[in-house]
Amino acid sequence: MLTGITIVFLGGDARQVEVINKCVELDATVRVVGFDRLETPLKGVSQETLSPGLLAGADVIILPVIGCDDHGVVPAPFSAEQLVIKREWFASVRKSTLVYTGIAKSFLKQMGDEHSFRIIEVLERDDVAIYNSIPTAEGAIMMAIQNTDITIHGSTCMVLGIGRTGFTLAGTLQGLGANVRVGVRREDDVARAVQMGWKPFATRDLAANVGDVDLIFNTIPTMIVTAQIISKLPRTAVIIDLASAPGGTDFRFAEKRGVKAILAPGIPGIVAPKTAGIIMANTICQSILDEYQLRGDEQ
Repeated sequence: MLTGITIVFLGGDARQVEVINKCVELDATVRVVGFDRLETPLKGVSQETLSPGLLAGADVIILPVIGCDDHGVVPAPFSAEQLVIKREWFASVRKSTLVYTGIAKSFLKQMGDEHSFRIIEVLERDDVAIYNSIPTAEGAIMMAIQNTDITIHGSTCMVLGIGRTGFTLAGTLQGLGANVRVGVRREDDVARAVQMGWKPFATRDLAANVGDVDLIFNTIPTMIVTAQIISKLPRTAVIIDLASAPGGTDFRFAEKRGVKAILAPGIPGIVAPKTAGIIMANTICQSILDEYQLRGDEQ
């Protein structure tokens, strides 16, 4: 239980609602900012205005998946007003306060360093990334179906990178009857791909392997689907780039050549916000419990 722990939520989308509900269920004292336009009002919480005092009273602060930008702007789609944490307000965050987000950008990390509070990046955890790979794979395939006039079954699909997302995606495509090629960099990834029944190739040889593909799914967050690669693609091919913005595709050249290319980061929060929110909720709440248990053991 989270009894006696004050948790402040600053903005967030439908995923954050699931985390809020879980914290209420576990008896935390929950204060929220940025949910004044939610269709179904939250129960068991207090709606607050962002202020230094609110931050100072928090044992835990939970930010959205992408935290805040370099100006302290926090995504708050359920609010009528822009939500901004002023730079000087971070000084109010206590050193003992746990600050959760999905991925912390440079500004938030800088504030954590300057004011000595701890930032926990949930999406950096292997378990969360693996769980999230499931809705990511489903969402990517949904986009592929919506943007092609062929079936996945029998198509030639290429997955670039077989990390946590790429591995799940390649397996799902294979289960639907696709011919799966995977672009890899390491020898152990080659072995794993062969074991799974996929056709591996070195990403440095990408240009030699794209001449007949129907779909490319990129998970590598660096420029890999370059103009040179796109020039060798069939014009009917579709690129779905799952890497974080700006992705790993030359979208300008793809548009110029008439190849459909879609940047699609953050799919879990778009196609399955409830599932993605439950994943976040379970992970964050267990992390808070573990942190407080550890503090208790150290006293």
